[in-house]
Amino acid sequence: MSLESKQQHDLSLKNSVEGNDQHSPLSNMHPELGKQSSTDFKQFEANDQCTLYRRIHMEPREKSSTNFKQFVIRKLQKSCQCSPAKAKNMIFDFLPVLRWLPKYDLKKNILGDVMSGLIVGILLVPQSIAYSLLAGQEPIYGLYTSFFASIIYFLLGTSRHISVGIFGILCLMIGEVVDRELHKAGYDTADNAPSDLGLVLNGSTLLNQTSDWICDRSCYAIAVGSTVTFMAGVYQVAMGFFQVGFVSVYLSDALLSGFVTGASFTILTSQAKYLLGLSLPRSNGVGSLITTWIHIFKNIHKTNICDLITSLLCLLVLLPTKELNEHFKSKLKAPIPTELIVVVAATLASHFGKLNEKYNTSIAGSIPTGFMPPTAPDWNLIPSLAVDAIAISIIGFAITVSLSEMFAKKHGYSVKANQEMYAIGFCNIIPSFFHCFTTSAALAKTLVKESTGCQTQLSGVITALVLLLVLLVIAPLFYSLQKSVLGVITIVNLRGALRKFKDLPKMWKVSRMDTVIWFVTMLSSALISTEIGLLIGVCFSMFCVILRTQKPKTSLLGLVEESEIFESMSAYKNLQTKPGIKIFRFVAPLYYINKECFKSALYKKTLNPVLVKAAQKKAAKRKITKETVILSGVQDEVSVQLSHDPLELQTIVIDCSAIQFLDTAGIHTLKEVRRDYEAIGIQVLLAQCNPSVRDSLARGEYCKKEEENLLFYSVYEAMAFAEESQNQKGVCIPNGLSLSSD
Repeated sequence: MSLESKQQHDLSLKNSVEGNDQHSPLSNMHPELGKQSSTDFKQFEANDQCTLYRRIHMEPREKSSTNFKQFVIRKLQKSCQCSPAKAKNMIFDFLPVLRWLPKYDLKKNILGDVMSGLIVGILLVPQSIAYSLLAGQEPIYGLYTSFFASIIYFLLGTSRHISVGIFGILCLMIGEVVDRELHKAGYDTADNAPSDLGLVLNGSTLLNQTSDWICDRSCYAIAVGSTVTFMAGVYQVAMGFFQVGFVSVYLSDALLSGFVTGASFTILTSQAKYLLGLSLPRSNGVGSLITTWIHIFKNIHKTNICDLITSLLCLLVLLPTKELNEHFKSKLKAPIPTELIVVVAATLASHFGKLNEKYNTSIAGSIPTGFMPPTAPDWNLIPSLAVDAIAISIIGFAITVSLSEMFAKKHGYSVKANQEMYAIGFCNIIPSFFHCFTTSAALAKTLVKESTGCQTQLSGVITALVLLLVLLVIAPLFYSLQKSVLGVITIVNLRGALRKFKDLPKMWKVSRMDTVIWFVTMLSSALISTEIGLLIGVCFSMFCVILRTQKPKTSLLGLVEESEIFESMSAYKNLQTKPGIKIFRFVAPLYYINKECFKSALYKKTLNPVLVKAAQKKAAKRKITKETVILSGVQDEVSVQLSHDPLELQTIVIDCSAIQFLDTAGIHTLKEVRRDYEAIGIQVLLAQCNPSVRDSLARGEYCKKEEENLLFYSVYEAMAFAEESQNQKGVCIPNGLSLSSD
C-alpha cells in the first residue's frame, strides 16, 4: 500500500470514528472508563487494513455447591427405591434373554442360528478335547466347560455373535497353575496313562485334605482348575459390580496382540511333546519355553515313530484344508469341519489298528458319559490361587468385551460392557461347581459363527445341544484317539496368532511405539512367562505413554493465508507471521514430568529471558548499552542471546489447545515463564485453553481477576490482541488492559 493511500485510509477511518462518536466512545476513551466498559472491542490489521472487532466473552455458569453427605444420601435413596417397574428392569437387565427371546423372529433368524450353532458345536468337540490337555485336565472336562459356557452366555450375554467357550491362552494359563499346584502337592507331573476319574492311579495318590475320599492326580487337577476358575469369575463379577471395566483400557490392541502371539509360542512348545509321543514333565516358571525345548531335544531319541507319523499326516491334511476354508469362505455356505473328520478318521485308525497296544501310542483314554455330581471349589486352595486368578480374569473379560463391542459395531447394535462382565463372570462361577475351567470369547470360533449366518444368542443353545449329545452318547467312542492328533489340532489353530508377524511392517509404518510394545510383550510372554509377560507389557506400555508426554512435539505457528488457522512452521510452507509476535504450541499435558522440557523448548524457540535479564544487569553494571555489547564483538553466550534484539519480540502466545491438563508443577511453570518474560518487557498470552486448564489456572491463581482478559478463546484472537497492544503501547487498548510504554 502506498504512503498516500495509507494516509487516505487513516483519515477515512478517523472520520468514520468521529462521525460515530455519539454512538461509540472509542475515540475519546479514558483508561478508567475503558476498564468499566462491559463490551470489549479489538482491532486486527490484516492486509494493512484496520478493522474493528468484538472480543469473545463467555459468562460461566455458577457451580452449585455439592454437599458430599447429601450426594451420598441422594444416591442411596435412588438405589434403594423399589417399585414393580424398577424390579422388572433389574431382572431384565440381568437376564437379557427375557427381553429379546419373546421378540424372536422365527422365520428370519432360525435357519442362521441353527446352522451356525451346529457348525460351531461340531468344531468345539475336537477343540474342547484338545484344549483339555493344554489345561492339564482330562478330555471330559473340556466338553463340560464348553457346554455350560454356551448355556449361561445364552441367558446373560448381550452380544449376538460371539462364541463363548474354551480359549487356548486361558487354557495355557490354567495349565501352568495346575502343574505348579500338582508339583507342590507331590504328584508326578509327567504324563500318565489315562485313568478312571477320581480313582487311584499307579499308586500316585494323596488324601485330599478337604474331603474324606482318596483323590488322584486327575481329581486334584480339576479341583485346582475349578477353584482358580471360581476366583476368576468372582473377580469379573466384582469388576462389573464396581464398574471398573476401565482396567481393560490398559490392554491396548498392540499389547494384547503381542501377548497372544507370545503365549502361542508357549502353547506350541507345550504341544510339541505330544506330536513326538514323548512323556515329559511340564516346565513351569520363568523360562519354561526354553526349558521345555531342552527337555525335548534331550529325549528326542525316545520319539514314538507312530505318533510322529500320525502328527505329520494330520498336519498335511489340516493345514491345506484350513487355508482352503479361509480362501473360499465367501463361497462356502459353511466351513468344512476338517478337524472333526480328522478326529473320526484318526480314532478309527487307532482303534482298528490297535496302535496303543502295538506301538504304545498315547491316547485320550476313557471318557465317561453323563455328568459328574457338582462339587464346590477347594476353599483351602484359594490363598495360593487368588493372585493367579487376577491375570486370568483380566485377560478373559478384556478379550470378551473387545470382541463383543467389535461385532456389535459391525452389525449395528449395542452391547452393555458391564453386563458382558457379569455374563463372563457367571460363565466361570457356575461351571466351577461342575468340574469346569475358565472360559472367554474366542475370535476364531466367533468368526465361524458370524460367517455361518448367526443372528442371535440362540445359536449357543444349538451348540450346547451338540455338546450334550457328545457327552451323553458319543464321548466314549473317542477312547482310542491319539493325543498327537489333539496336539496337532491345537497347533493348527495358532496360525492366526503367528500370522501377526506379517502385519509388523504395516504396524511399524503406522506406529513405531506400538510395534515396540508388541515385541516387548511378545518376547516377555514367550521367554519369561505368560503372567509376567502380561505385567511387563502393561508396565512398558504405560512407560511409553509417559515417555511420549515427557518429550512431546513443540513448534512455532504461522497463520495460513486468508484464514484464521495456525499451523506448524516446520511442517508447512508459506505461513504468515507478525513481527514481534511468536506463537508457541506444546502438544502434551503440562505436568511435573515435562515441565523442564516445556521451558527449554519455549526458551529455545523464542529467547531465554533469564539470560537476557542477566545480560541487562551486566550491561547496566558496566554502564553500556546493548548496542555497544553487540558491536564490541564479544562472543560469549550472553551476547549471542542479545544478538536477537529482545525488543523485537514483544508478545508470546502459547497455544494451549493440545494441553489436556495442568498439575501444580505445570501451573507454577506457567507463572514462572510469565514472570520471567514480563521482567524483560514481553507479555505472555494463553490461547485455546480447555475448561479443565482454565479451572486449574483459576484455582492456581495464575492471574488476577482484572488480568483474566489475558486468556483467549482462540489463537487468532490472541494474535489480534497482541498486534493491537503493539500499536497502542502506552494507551488503554479496547479490551481494558492498560499497557505502559517503557
